[in-house]
Amino acid sequence: MTKHITIVIPVYRESKNLSALYKRLEQVTAGLTSVQWDYIFVDDGSPDDSMSVLRGLAEKNPKVKVIGFSRNFGKEIALSAGVHAAGRADAVICLDADLQHPPELIPEMVAAWRLGADIVATIRTSIAKQPLLRRLGSSLFYGLMNRMSGVEMVSKTTDFRLYDKKVVEVFRQVTERSRLFRGIMDWMGFKKVYVKFRAGARTEGNSSFSYAKLLNLAIQSLTSFSLFPLRMTGYLGVFITLSSGLLLARMLFARFVSNPLLFTPLAIVVVINTLLIGIVLMSVGMVALYIGTIHTEVVNRPLYIVRERVNFE
Repeated sequence: MTKHITIVIPVYRESKNLSALYKRLEQVTAGLTSVQWDYIFVDDGSPDDSMSVLRGLAEKNPKVKVIGFSRNFGKEIALSAGVHAAGRADAVICLDADLQHPPELIPEMVAAWRLGADIVATIRTSIAKQPLLRRLGSSLFYGLMNRMSGVEMVSKTTDFRLYDKKVVEVFRQVTERSRLFRGIMDWMGFKKVYVKFRAGARTEGNSSFSYAKLLNLAIQSLTSFSLFPLRMTGYLGVFITLSSGLLLARMLFARFVSNPLLFTPLAIVVVINTLLIGIVLMSVGMVALYIGTIHTEVVNRPLYIVRERVNFE
């Protein structure tokens, strides 16, 4: 029985990679004759000529569909838009446009899906020329997410994944705006298998994910999937209150009983004020992160704005 699979590719400043990616996708999909293919490229407000290149590909091949955002909304939103637009596809494959997700892995992913997997995720065993700071940051992120969120996230997994239509249908019900795309997919808990690959170095262009954006995504992910930071604030408050109470009792005992000259009244006041100010600032800062997330959800703006669609009926 012929299956319909849609490949979703978020695009941001990738004009130099798009033609090469398209050729490799065509070569791979041509070998899977029992599958009907189409591609959805989501241009995330690219400042270069990515949209022009995509229009050219769409003119040559009606299987190439293009969504152009009115501005940059971020990769997580671009992936979501592509999955939303996938229609009644039996499965959706997501991969990046920078050629670091090898399309040649798709046949293996499709084979695993045909054997019954709901999600076929890829694990990047290594990446050529990856900066040490990014490797350390990635390990720290997955360690924190697994300990704090209650959602199992395997280290070094990527957005290069295949999702069965039942997974896509559930994902379309998700309304949150501050989102980690694959974190939501992992949270659903469908049957998952893993495929490993080694990523090569980027040949054209630069990564659009700066360290600031990666840090913001990490904070957003933690506050979206876990209440642990708020609990830690409460635990820290209890600890500081108890420790400051004991220290205050020790200082008062020394002041009035054992050694009146050991601690001055000013020292006692400084210790108390320092501890209380520290815990108040930490608590306010942590609560502010959650209030910001609540604000984003309550405002209820559109998740994304589409300026242009190409080859959609």
